[in-house]
Order: sequence, then C-alpha cells, then structure tokens
Amino acid sequence: MAEKTIMLCCAAGMSTSLLVSKMQKAAESNGVDAEIFATSAADADAKLDEKNPDILMLGPQVRYLEGQFKDKLDVPVEVISMQDYGMMNGEKIFNRAVSLIKE
Repeated sequence: MAEKTIMLCCAAGMSTSLLVSKMQKAAESNGVDAEIFATSAADADAKLDEKNPDILMLGPQVRYLEGQFKDKLDVPVEVISMQDYGMMNGEKIFNRAVSLIKE
C-alpha cells in the first residue's frame, strides 16, 4: 500500500491524466511511495469510497465542488492553482499535496 494516496478530480478525468504522470515522476524523484490517480467529477464519490485518499485536489474547472467535498471529507481538499494546472507543473502540485497532507 502506498504511503500517500492523492486523488485528482476534473470535469472528465482526461486533462488530469498527464498531470498524474508528472506528479508520479515528482514522487519517485523525492523517494515517496505515492498512489496518484485522476477521476471525473461524476465518478468522484465512488472513487473516494473505494480509495480513501489522503487528499483531494480539484482541477480549476471543478472549483465549484470544493465546498461540497470539504463538507463531507475529513481530508484536505484544495483547488489546484490555475497557473500550475495550465503549466502541468506536476512537481509543484505534488509538493503542495504532500505539505497539505502533513498539516
């Protein structure tokens, strides 16, 4: 089992798949055993029940879901910055996720 489980959620689950691979590389280069996966907003609840992630990170296009997830989850929920998302800055987003998990 991975030491950290990071779930990304976007409108269709497609745009975050590239981000997942970049974040996975960042995890490996930092020596962190992490399970990082993406899902669509429609499948988010099922994935949350199945995987029990340590953090949920939302793509900017689904920022409207932030309050709803914060109300029902006991883990950090954060919207990925538009700039980092657009640049697909996997390392910065990964580091942010890890820092939020530790808080």
